[in-house]
Amino acid sequence: MANAILVLGATGGIGGEVATAFLRRSWTVKALTRRPEAVAERFGRIPGLSWVKGDAMNAADVANAADGAAVIFHGAHPARYAHWDDWGLTMLENSIAAAKASGARLILPGNVYNYGPDAGAFVGETAPQNPLTVKGRIRVAMERRLQEAARDGVRSLVVRAADFIGANAPSSWFGTAMVKSGRALGAITYPGKRDVGHGFAYLPDLAEAIARLAEIDDKLAPAETVHFGGHWFERGSDFTDAVGRAAGIADLKVKRFPWFAIFLARPVWPLARGLWEMHYLWREPLRLDNRKLVSLIGPEPHTPAEAMLRTTLEGLGCLPLETKAPVIKQIAAA
Repeated sequence: MANAILVLGATGGIGGEVATAFLRRSWTVKALTRRPEAVAERFGRIPGLSWVKGDAMNAADVANAADGAAVIFHGAHPARYAHWDDWGLTMLENSIAAAKASGARLILPGNVYNYGPDAGAFVGETAPQNPLTVKGRIRVAMERRLQEAARDGVRSLVVRAADFIGANAPSSWFGTAMVKSGRALGAITYPGKRDVGHGFAYLPDLAEAIARLAEIDDKLAPAETVHFGGHWFERGSDFTDAVGRAAGIADLKVKRFPWFAIFLARPVWPLARGLWEMHYLWREPLRLDNRKLVSLIGPEPHTPAEAMLRTTLEGLGCLPLETKAPVIKQIAAA
């Protein structure tokens, strides 16, 4: 099946968008899930998509589902990063084994957690990876494992992107810390400095880029890494102003993120420790250099900022009903 992909994590944000992008390009999509009947009932019948019963923690399930696939998209992950050092790496090992057996290319969505301040403000694929966070160290270990697997003939692709944003990303920084899903937008809480730039990856654009890369497999290195530029806002205030325009709210109130309270809560709240570790990513600019991606697929998929933000706010239930415009149903829609 030359145009078949196995998606792990298809009911999640990035996995659902990737499934949608490949379906749009006439690929056959198989999606691994522990409860195929319930998931199929939730999403309805979608031509070209089949739900396959299995668990990403079970090597045999992943290998069986990957049989005949040209691509495996590894979008599965434990619900909490506390288990990434064991469950997350186990899931990745299962995908590596399945890719080796099937001959598929394994695609992993990466992020900026790999980088510390020494990476610089404009980061290319060869920048040093010296993360300051537990999450970052786990991410570096995962990518190092893919490099090692290349020696055994496993082809891989890491597509690195900035903070996820989109209607199907309710657990993102935007959907949890900045706005509240299901609650009308009255103000935005911004974690960064108003005069420091920050990047966001709109999931439909990122998924489309991944699909285009998969279709030029012969141009990719055995263990390839590509950076997705996404939306870069030169100032934090540029981003919050754009959110206000997208929502049709003049002078949208901007609240400060409670970093001091997060700092104080670190000894007793594991989530606070994890958030505080990422503090530096909101205080210093870190922009991904996408020139390699553009050289491979041409112009990066790029939805205009206000359209991206409005669709995101609509999907998260943050706009009054009367302001909503029709939104195309996505695989990962709630």
